[in-house]
Amino acid sequence: MRVALLGLRLMCLAWLWPITQLRGSHLPNKRRHKDEYVGENTRQKQGGRVDLKMKKMDSTKSLLIKSEQLLRIEDHDFAMRPGFGGSAIPVGIDVQVESIDSISEVNMDFTMTLYLRHYWQDDRLAFPSSSNKSRTFDSRLVKKIWVPDVFFVHSKRSFIHDTTTENIMLRVYPDGNILYSVRITVTALCSMDFSSFPLDTQNCSLELESYAYNENDLMLYWKNGNDSLRTEEIVLSQFFVEDFQPSFGLAFYSSTGSYNRLYINFILRRHIFFFMLQTYFPTMLMVMLSWVSFWIDRRAVPARVSLGITTVLTMSTIITGVSASMPQVSYVKAVDIYLWASFLFVFLSVIEYATVNYFTTVEEMKRLRRAKMPSSFNTTQAMAFDGCYHDNDIDLTPFSEVSSPPNTERNTQTRNSTVSAPTEGTRLRRKHPLIENLSFIMSNSYMIDSYSRVIFPLAYLLFNIIYWSLYA
Repeated sequence: MRVALLGLRLMCLAWLWPITQLRGSHLPNKRRHKDEYVGENTRQKQGGRVDLKMKKMDSTKSLLIKSEQLLRIEDHDFAMRPGFGGSAIPVGIDVQVESIDSISEVNMDFTMTLYLRHYWQDDRLAFPSSSNKSRTFDSRLVKKIWVPDVFFVHSKRSFIHDTTTENIMLRVYPDGNILYSVRITVTALCSMDFSSFPLDTQNCSLELESYAYNENDLMLYWKNGNDSLRTEEIVLSQFFVEDFQPSFGLAFYSSTGSYNRLYINFILRRHIFFFMLQTYFPTMLMVMLSWVSFWIDRRAVPARVSLGITTVLTMSTIITGVSASMPQVSYVKAVDIYLWASFLFVFLSVIEYATVNYFTTVEEMKRLRRAKMPSSFNTTQAMAFDGCYHDNDIDLTPFSEVSSPPNTERNTQTRNSTVSAPTEGTRLRRKHPLIENLSFIMSNSYMIDSYSRVIFPLAYLLFNIIYWSLYA
């Protein structure tokens, strides 16, 4: 019996052994395929293999998700301001001016690049930290939380720099304090007064204000007082930056209420040397050039007329060039006063020669009439090329003196008569000294040039003294 049982067991083992071998031959292939699958999933771009444990320790891809969980962003409604329904939330402002890029007189605006930093506290973003260290984020998290809606009043255009990434920084502290910083370039309006241009000083300001929250919901203030506004060394081509000063105030709107407003005030004083070279010195030279005609002979009509017309046209070109680079204002500027006064001096020098030429012509025609020329004398021979009579062109000596018909009765009466006193009631008339002097100058027109050589320079010198003392 025992032998039969032993034989049955041997037959069962002999029948099960091939099946066991077949199952064992398939198991290594499955392990090999699994290892290859894991290796392909953990392969890096460079072609190397990364250990599976190292991959589990790498949490970079889920850092933002963990930060949102740490700050409990999904647990709060950040469409509402912190402390909604309570007192106004204080938001401190800190500004660092990087540069003033341009100032345009024609458009009356300026362009400034600055770092704008906001400070406030939001208890909803407080998180536990054993080391009490802050966490810094970029613009991706800024879009998911509440930030102050500060905008620039009277701005024409502005943008946040985005090279190489958006220049936005958000720093959250464990107690809920937040620092939000952006780098902005803004072009804003500056109401300029050009009454003293180019000897002017301009006061410009950049104004910050909350767009939606009035003073009952948000309180803007300078974080560190006067030290909240910091500037680097700013060098401009046409201006000196004299002073940067922060200030604050309230802006009232009839429909929405009062809003806190912060001001960045700065004073610009214009460089005068550029305008001295481009405007004032050429104008002075043109006026002095017009005086040269006073030393040119009054008979040289082409020389004096061409010189006068050239200076007048040059002054017109200078005035047009200056006006083209300035805004069309309705009041008179300091440079306009100087240019038009100089233009008047140049114009008067031309009028002066026209007066001299006219008086000279009248004087010589009177001399010709006194000479009582015979009818056979051709007056065109005595005319110069400029249409004036001249002493050197006419020889008056050959003409014989025409004797007047004898009037013996009148001569006898004249000799015998004695000067008697005027009868009673007779009024003696005497010519006015001014009229006598004017008649004398008209009969001696060359004296006009002599007086002009002194009067014109002295008058222009006096004008310059008054002008620079008032505006410089």
